[in-house]
Amino acid sequence: MAITTYAELKTSVGNWLDRDDLTSTIPDFISLAEKQMEREVRHYKMIERASGALDSQYSAVPADWLETLRFSITSGNTFALEMTTLSDLMTRRQNNQNAVGRPAYYAHIGSAFELFPTPDTTYTMELVYYQEIPELSDSQTSNWLLTDAPDAYLYGALMQAAPYLGEDERVQIWNGLYASAVASLNRVSLKTSQSSAGMKIQVNSY
Repeated sequence: MAITTYAELKTSVGNWLDRDDLTSTIPDFISLAEKQMEREVRHYKMIERASGALDSQYSAVPADWLETLRFSITSGNTFALEMTTLSDLMTRRQNNQNAVGRPAYYAHIGSAFELFPTPDTTYTMELVYYQEIPELSDSQTSNWLLTDAPDAYLYGALMQAAPYLGEDERVQIWNGLYASAVASLNRVSLKTSQSSAGMKIQVNSY
């Protein structure tokens, strides 16, 4: 059967497991698969952009943030911030008497960015990042990943079912199929990104 919605995915997982007593646990298998894919899938459709203001030492990350790609100040001329460690930020603060100014460095601390120097005024920023995969539910019936890679969702959920079901010789097959689906997804994304970056228009002159 086609797998285009959350309901169809749950049905397929139950069919593949050949069990009719897992209605309440299949959503858990899918949710666990989504969390694993967030750690392993890096696709251009996960890239999001956020803008806002920097006016203090700490700035909250977006609620759906997974990984930073680019963090820039866009007030006036665009200026890219450099990621460093919390230890390095502390050393810089100590060596510069906790200076204020235009931020040049940032580090991750909990669910926030710490900036150095501490902003001396309000700066406009742009953050480009990988966002979480929108979780499937009865109200969120589909997302880009289910549309592009229903196989990754299916095999990922089947893998997550294995510990619950106990010994199952099929888990190695599901693991291999899941790994192949994720690798293919990442490979297609990389190919698309590289081909777009290298695309040029050839104009012939006569």
